[in-house]
Amino acid sequence: MQNRGKSWQAKAEEKVAATKSKIPQHWLLNDSDLKRAAQRKQLSGAFIESFLQDEELEIILKDSLPLVASLKDGKHTAVQVTQAFCKTAAIAHQINNCLHEVVFDQALQRAQELDDYYAKHGTTVGPLHGLPISLKDQFHVEGTDTTMGYVGWIDTYEGSENPQKVHHVESQIVRELLSLGAIIYCKVRALRYRHPLLNDRRPRRLASHKHFCLEKRYCPAEGLQEVSPVHFLLGELLEQTPPAGEGALQALRGSTLGVGTDIGGSVRIPAAFCGIYSVKPTPDRFSYRDVANTNPGQNTYPSTVGFLGTSVDALKLIMTSILSTKPWLRDPQVTCIPWRQEIVDSTLARASLDGAAMGKLPLKFGIYWTDNVVEPQPPIARGLRMVHEAVREAGHKMVNWNPPPQSIAKGVHLAFLKADGAHHIHQQLDLSGEPLIPDLRASFQLSDPVPLLEYQDLTLQGRDYEASYLDYWNSTADEDVLIGQAVDAVIMPVAPHAAVIPGKYYHTVYVAYTECINLLNYSACVIPVTKANKDVDIFDHDYKPLNDTDRKNWEAYDPDVYDGAPVGLQIVARKHEEEKIWAVTKIVDAILKTAGER
Repeated sequence: MQNRGKSWQAKAEEKVAATKSKIPQHWLLNDSDLKRAAQRKQLSGAFIESFLQDEELEIILKDSLPLVASLKDGKHTAVQVTQAFCKTAAIAHQINNCLHEVVFDQALQRAQELDDYYAKHGTTVGPLHGLPISLKDQFHVEGTDTTMGYVGWIDTYEGSENPQKVHHVESQIVRELLSLGAIIYCKVRALRYRHPLLNDRRPRRLASHKHFCLEKRYCPAEGLQEVSPVHFLLGELLEQTPPAGEGALQALRGSTLGVGTDIGGSVRIPAAFCGIYSVKPTPDRFSYRDVANTNPGQNTYPSTVGFLGTSVDALKLIMTSILSTKPWLRDPQVTCIPWRQEIVDSTLARASLDGAAMGKLPLKFGIYWTDNVVEPQPPIARGLRMVHEAVREAGHKMVNWNPPPQSIAKGVHLAFLKADGAHHIHQQLDLSGEPLIPDLRASFQLSDPVPLLEYQDLTLQGRDYEASYLDYWNSTADEDVLIGQAVDAVIMPVAPHAAVIPGKYYHTVYVAYTECINLLNYSACVIPVTKANKDVDIFDHDYKPLNDTDRKNWEAYDPDVYDGAPVGLQIVARKHEEEKIWAVTKIVDAILKTAGER
């Protein structure tokens, strides 16, 4: 248990050192390698691959579906695959600090058990047999800490020292993954309320119980800042999203499939910023039982389990696998909806393999260019135009999307998230005495909780907004005078920018593009579209900002800094339409690849 006499700084430094100590010595990078990493514009691709052997590259460059196929065919063993991803994750962590927990030894032991089973029975344990899966540090794994970055949670069960619970609780979805043959080998960084010592992107070494950064540029005065591994120039372009550890890990090929949570964009924003895929389901589709959370009593608009992957097929693989275990039999909050393959098949039948419209009913998309509060920066706007043109050229229908103002939904949703006056957050901080990080002090100051009657009124406001949005969606059928076809899905920004510049992260207070979808409880996927191009995405000096936040966002755009940054968009369907939104995303992905956009 925790040493009560130690400062929170000392506890945090010991935790960071303990995580590093679990990395095998022969996987540790030397000072020269770390310095080279700090000076690189791009960590993904050639740089991180230079630390791996050819046989390891052959494994980690495969996506989830080819990996499980090679494991099933016996081309690779679970030990070989697990060791390759553990090593890559170890290197990724040293150059990007993306992990909270390292469980490599347990993972390799598990892999050996799976290989023994395969050798004895000639078959796999399940559809995820031998596949390493990374977890956000909210999911409890037996024998391992879950801190969410809180120093006060180290060596406890969510701050409690109850010996019956500490390291003995396992989230239901973790048990489901294990029953399907998955291998858990690491847990990635989570939310951003805590101090940077645990929750920081910055690489560090420990000496004489002091932490220091490899380069001064990683030590800004403003707390947590994270670098997107896909693109950064001298630390200028940063990714500061909640579970950004997963986005960073996958961009560096340290994982092909991860499990996260989303209450305001937390599986969508890192995917968009790091050039990978993700899905945010409706909250009651997958189990949240025994998953750690902030303000867990706020269940009007709950957080949802979601998934991130290096391919669109990875998202279907994990959703179908988990639902095959019937999670509703073990979690009363999960709705009994098995995977409906017939919806996937009927949606995919509306397009050819290259995404071109086929049959009498092409897909009908809404395109949400802007919420008229914060305009997308040039790379995002171009990404929208590219998808609009490619999908239309493929023969599908495109209409402008003008729903009830999404800023209203953002306001209501944020009010729920802050309804307890930040008491739960501060209770966890007080366990160790750590402070709230500077860039969130204004938003999460301790205050009185929202009174009951006001809370109930917020509930009615949310209900009314959901109804008005649904009515608008249905009205798109009335506008179709030929066949009365409603919009199938909506294409919209994830954020008004790509990954962000330090000190210019206005998305922390403006998340209407993602937060609205959480209030609606809609299903959404994120898809990579293109990369920022300084020669094309020109700064418009004549632009007239809509308001002060829009002005700040627009002035934060620097074509030289953003050059090469991934641009991702979200595709949104209605509640419980995970099958449909996955199939629609699969079609759009094929269209973009056929058009040569990626």
